[in-house]
Amino acid sequence: MALLRPPALLLALVVSELHCLPWFINVSESQGPGTTIHSFSFNCTAHMPMLELVHVQPPTTFFNQPSLSRWQKIYVGTVTLNSLARLDALAVNHYELQLRFTCGNNVTEGPLYVDVYRDPGYSPCSGRFASPAGEIIQVRETVTPGAQLYTLLLPGLELQHAQISINSAQDPPYFPGPFSINGQGWLLAPSQGLKGQAGKVFQLQILVTFGQNRSCHGMLKVKVLPVPSSQISFLGQARNITILDDLAPGSQVVQVRARGFDVRYEILSPVPCPLFSIGRGDGVVRTTAPLELAQAWGAAVTRLQVKAYERLRPWASVDLDLTVNVRSVNRWPPRCLPAMLVTEIPETTPVGTVLNTFTCTDPDSPGSTLNYELRFHSPPGPASLCLRGRALEVNATLDCDTPGACFQHAASILVLDGGQPLMTTEVPVLVMVIPVNEFSPACVPHTFRIREDAGPHTLLGSVVGTDKDYPHNSIEYDISGGPTAFSVDRLSGTPTPGLGWKGGTRVDCKLRLWAPLLGEIHLLGSLDYELQTLYRLTVLVTDQSQDQDPTNRRSGSCTITIEVEDVNDHAPECQPPFQELTIYAPLGRSVEVTKVSCWVPQEPQRLVFSYSIVGGNSQSRFSLQGPILVLNNMLGPPWPEQPHTHELLIRVADAGRSIPHLSATATVIVHLVPWSTSTAATRTRSAAVTSVTTPLLVTDTEAFWQPEPWFVVVLTVTSALFLLALGWLFSRLFQGLAQMLQTPRKPAQALLLNSIQGTEESIEGFMEAPRMEMPQTPSSAMSLQLFDGRAQDSRESPSSQTTLHLGPLSLFSPSQHLLSPPGNHYLLFP
Repeated sequence: MALLRPPALLLALVVSELHCLPWFINVSESQGPGTTIHSFSFNCTAHMPMLELVHVQPPTTFFNQPSLSRWQKIYVGTVTLNSLARLDALAVNHYELQLRFTCGNNVTEGPLYVDVYRDPGYSPCSGRFASPAGEIIQVRETVTPGAQLYTLLLPGLELQHAQISINSAQDPPYFPGPFSINGQGWLLAPSQGLKGQAGKVFQLQILVTFGQNRSCHGMLKVKVLPVPSSQISFLGQARNITILDDLAPGSQVVQVRARGFDVRYEILSPVPCPLFSIGRGDGVVRTTAPLELAQAWGAAVTRLQVKAYERLRPWASVDLDLTVNVRSVNRWPPRCLPAMLVTEIPETTPVGTVLNTFTCTDPDSPGSTLNYELRFHSPPGPASLCLRGRALEVNATLDCDTPGACFQHAASILVLDGGQPLMTTEVPVLVMVIPVNEFSPACVPHTFRIREDAGPHTLLGSVVGTDKDYPHNSIEYDISGGPTAFSVDRLSGTPTPGLGWKGGTRVDCKLRLWAPLLGEIHLLGSLDYELQTLYRLTVLVTDQSQDQDPTNRRSGSCTITIEVEDVNDHAPECQPPFQELTIYAPLGRSVEVTKVSCWVPQEPQRLVFSYSIVGGNSQSRFSLQGPILVLNNMLGPPWPEQPHTHELLIRVADAGRSIPHLSATATVIVHLVPWSTSTAATRTRSAAVTSVTTPLLVTDTEAFWQPEPWFVVVLTVTSALFLLALGWLFSRLFQGLAQMLQTPRKPAQALLLNSIQGTEESIEGFMEAPRMEMPQTPSSAMSLQLFDGRAQDSRESPSSQTTLHLGPLSLFSPSQHLLSPPGNHYLLFP
């Protein structure tokens, strides 16, 4: 940062001589032109001192020559930055200034070291350049065109890729030409020069972009100074002049004036000048011929170069460029082709399509530029059309699928010329939008239910078709194939007035629209749930009258499902319808009497029925478990001692959701026989009989033991081994007896003989028992009766016989019972 010290503070730094050099100071790069770098004081009483800047390393013009000022016999020297100074620590961060101090014959030199340090918040747009007033530079009007006027790009900003541009307007006639900035950051004079611009101040807004998206603005004012009074110059003069073509020859156009002594004027170009002349003494430019543009089109623009000079010094001259614009007087409005536009376009016309290009001319000024404006009438405001130059284009999607969205657009094109007075022409425009059948109609699948007993012409429901094209729901309905038992109305609904097309022309019609259109489905024939329970119809929906071309029709389809609901129209039947049976009922348990078998022959799939006893069950001895009739002996009144007959009426009704519920009645006659000790049957299952004298067959199944095959094999092998062992034992015994018989002792032999006989009898009786023979001779001591479960002495009377009692009505021998099959059959007589 620069050291800005007032003189009062500098007294503390006073030194008697300059031998204290060098000095080291630090300066921020943000210091701008005119900033004081360093100040120092010294004494020189006898002579007039002088302080000089000998040279700078590295060479630069950023530093001014030091200045000297006297304050109370003390001289103060100051080093400052000049107007071109732009410090940049990235470019140069160290300067060495060699200073020379002279006081009489005493000359002393010493260095001043200046270190430039970075300032993070520094912006090159600082100082007067960045102030609202801006920095002012002064140049002569005689400056060379393209000469360097000012340095904008600071050293070092090239490393930051700085870009400098002028973003303010430099429009004529005030600016003779644009100022420019080259790549080195130099402000250059216009290529046309600044001659004749004395007294003007040109304001230039400068934009400096550097670093990472950093930028700043500054103002630069260029003041043009006039040449010395000894030179000739034009006074402030408008360089562009506009006149009407109705001026008569000799009429004054403009007067130019120049500063100087005894000035004369003349036209340098064009030579010769057929339309204009200038007064040599007064500088008045006048017309010399008619300027009507219809006859002399070349008179529209004339560029005059006027020279002013002193009569006594012709070499002292100055030039002025004048531009004379001749504008015709408006007499006729513009003429356009076509004079009226009426057209039809489909609603699918793409955006940007050119409908027509208008050709308009101005009879007063052929070739002049005309202005075109589009004005909407119906609908008002910007809509689907736009005007680009002379072309009328489609601006947005022409959607006619909303009521009143388009159909026609009324507008006009206003053509304006640039003459005085202003003349206009209006071109009417009518654009009619033709609907296009773009979308296919559609309908929603639906399911209807109908009873099978519904009669013809019954309404099942309606199919609602929709179409995105306008008019919506203008649809015809039809059934594609499928069963002929159903029909759909082609059109149904309420007619409403609307618009239609006939021969490409829009006409009113009274019965075109149907709102809403519902395809009503009716039943034509009869239905039978048992034959078919489900129908599927394909309903076609076809739009109509939605396109200028009546053959351009679209269609869609949907599936309608019709479910037939079952109606109960057949009563169940029971087989047999009449049953009569006899039951021997044991006490203390329930007995199944019979099963009622019913069905519906016409509807074999119906298997769910409800059963109930509606008659004959006065004492509630019977109940139903589904179709099974059960006799209950557990509860109820005391059991009668005599046989009793019950005539039961069983109601069988179909069950389920089908209505109405139909029923049938089955009759069951049950003869109950009380239980007694002689009664053999504990449970009976009866069938229908035709006569009470017919015997009833009762089957009773008894359990018996049937060994497995492996057990029989094992038992057989074991028995064979046992017999072999027993035979071996007997053979040993006989051998011993034979040895004993050889002994002569008789008492012993008698005793042994008795013993042997007793043994033989026992063995013989044991061997005969498995054979299960029935001895006929009562005197046989080895006979054995069939074992019936009771102990019996072999000495009992051979006439006693064992019987097995199986019931009160039959007797069977034990052998017959064992050899009979597992199921025994009995004949019971009521």
